[in-house]
Amino acid sequence: MYRELLIFAIVNIYQNILLAKKEGKKLLAVLIDPEKIDLENIAIFFEKVHQSIATHIFIGGSTDVDNQTENVVSEIKKITHLPIVLFPGDVSQISEKADGILFLSLLSGRNPEYLIEQQIKSVPFLKNSNLEILPTGYILVDGKKETATQRVSNTKPIQQDNLELILNTALAGQFSGKNLIYIEAGSGAIEAVNQKIIKEVSGSLNIPLIIGGGIRSKKQLENAFNSGADIVVIGTAFENDDSFFLDLKK
Repeated sequence: MYRELLIFAIVNIYQNILLAKKEGKKLLAVLIDPEKIDLENIAIFFEKVHQSIATHIFIGGSTDVDNQTENVVSEIKKITHLPIVLFPGDVSQISEKADGILFLSLLSGRNPEYLIEQQIKSVPFLKNSNLEILPTGYILVDGKKETATQRVSNTKPIQQDNLELILNTALAGQFSGKNLIYIEAGSGAIEAVNQKIIKEVSGSLNIPLIIGGGIRSKKQLENAFNSGADIVVIGTAFENDDSFFLDLKK
């Protein structure tokens, strides 16, 4: 019975996110970069993940030079019950072994390669896969540090003081049919997405809001949740110091 419930939960990732939003439950995704994770110590890392409030595993990065995504997903799949969602930098980072995929469009940039071209290239694979596809509007805001996303996509982030543009971009994503909006300051951001942005955008959207980049403390996490984030994504903070999980115990 437990296994049946677990399978049901995993293959209905988006419905579970909607249910959590409706019930006011906040979600935490641990972002794992295939280029940075130490697979030899992954079991120890996930012991801490499972003791924390983490609800999802996101896997991806702006690049994956050594094509490690498939291997990383396979290894993580062996040791976690949490849904594994791909957060791909490009079409090469898609793995059938995951549970779902953020089908990203980089709305903050104007490079067609990341607005629609990579998406088209992924269709031959996705249409024959069992991955749950989560259409996601991705908005990069300035975190006071140049990010790999900027360099790879050749786009610029939106300045955080341009609230109107950020809000309009998020709503354009919703109006065009996205199921999620993901606003992030970038990996290793010095400045996280500010609370005013989160509050204004979450108050205007009818779909779940994901926030990531630059969150390094429990207080910052709570601020993001209290401002209206439905899902917060943390990656670099755990990469640099996995004792951070101790602050986020269940």
